Amino acid sequence: MLVKDFDYHLPPELIARHPMPERDASRLMLLDRHTGEVGEDRFRNIAAYLAPGDLLVMNDTRVIPARIMGRKESGGQVEIFLLRRMAGDPECWSCLLKGSKRFRPGQAIGLAAGMTAIAAARLDDDSWQVEFRGLEPFDTWLEREGHIPLPPYLQRGDDEQDKERYQTVYARTPGAVAAPTAGLHFTRELLAELEAKGVETAHLTLHTGLGTFLPVRVERVQEHRIHTEHYVLSPATVDAVRAAKARGSRVVAVGTTTARTLEHAAGDDGAVRAGNGEADIFIYPGYRFRVVDALVTNFHLPESTLLMLVSAFAGREPVFEAYREAVRRGFRFYSYGDAMLIR
Repeated sequence: MLVKDFDYHLPPELIARHPMPERDASRLMLLDRHTGEVGEDRFRNIAAYLAPGDLLVMNDTRVIPARIMGRKESGGQVEIFLLRRMAGDPECWSCLLKGSKRFRPGQAIGLAAGMTAIAAARLDDDSWQVEFRGLEPFDTWLEREGHIPLPPYLQRGDDEQDKERYQTVYARTPGAVAAPTAGLHFTRELLAELEAKGVETAHLTLHTGLGTFLPVRVERVQEHRIHTEHYVLSPATVDAVRAAKARGSRVVAVGTTTARTLEHAAGDDGAVRAGNGEADIFIYPGYRFRVVDALVTNFHLPESTLLMLVSAFAGREPVFEAYREAVRRGFRFYSYGDAMLIR
């Protein structure tokens, strides 16, 4: 299976560079993965396609303002990109450093409002161990001074609107550097409507990492090493999944991050187990889904692992025909774009 088999042409004007004025005003493509039939609606009408007893599982990770701008003592500009907090010290992070020249261990980087970053040591994956020192806790400083890490393909810096709109309305656990974008379409009013209909909801946490944006650099799909992402799956959510399965209801994953977590946590018998750790499952065509019955997702980049997961769930040809139809109909693509419900 070749990576190039997951390529497609997207006119640049169909990349959604800003969110819709209203979250649930986005369009919703409906894909029947058994027949390949394609339909269309607005996301705010998604309740019409869910049944009482269905279980929506959502990723409640919260995007941190992971981009930080600073300067070396020489005056050169530096961009620091937070990857994850390192164990043992809340002020110490694994980071990517970008500047005009190489960095050296112990180098200081001046930041806004009296904060200093120390490039303490180079790590094995080309990231750096960076220690933050200032007059206030780093998390407090970061919320005020950091920038939302918008995907590179948006080709713009973040603005005030992104602080709210690049988060789901149910985000509560900080740690992601990319949003679980399928959830961006839900409003509190829509969630209340679903609850009134009898659709159940449950949450898990998977901190979406920078690997989401990294290209697949091998020729054959099977040779790719998937990035790992930290997850937490509670006993309450596991109980909700088991109950839905027992009564014959669907488990509907909101986003590929949720689907990855549920499938990673499932044993060969299909039973989901609570816990936390690093999700390292790579899902591509040929994979047999053990937990997820339906999937809410956005439109993904060509040759991406996310597109491969969606193709595994619905079949490569039905997915690519749906994408071609989405292009013909002028759907908006990627993080701030429109959604699909695959059932």
